[in-house]
Amino acid sequence: MNIQNAQTAVDDWIKEHGVRYFNELTNMAQLTEEVGEVARIIARRYGEQSEKESDKSKDLGEELADVLFVVLCLANQTGIDLQQSFDDKLDLKTKRDHDRHHNNKKLK
Repeated sequence: MNIQNAQTAVDDWIKEHGVRYFNELTNMAQLTEEVGEVARIIARRYGEQSEKESDKSKDLGEELADVLFVVLCLANQTGIDLQQSFDDKLDLKTKRDHDRHHNNKKLK
């Protein structure tokens, strides 16, 4: 599924199951909450903090999908073609960062 199809799938889901989009500010707060859940898993599972027993069953993929869902909601409700924006960003990063990363001694 490409990003454009994912945006359509989210929009269809909202219309069928969600009644309407939460407003942009609510979705921004929701996104912050979801990113925090991702950060908690990564900090405890891959970082230096110990993982609590209650966190060991948390699914990182599910939490990342929550982040993606809210990002797609925000794109839809603000009229952003996220596929085009992503393609443009990838092109920009490719042109800007190719030599920079290859010449970074820290990455070798």
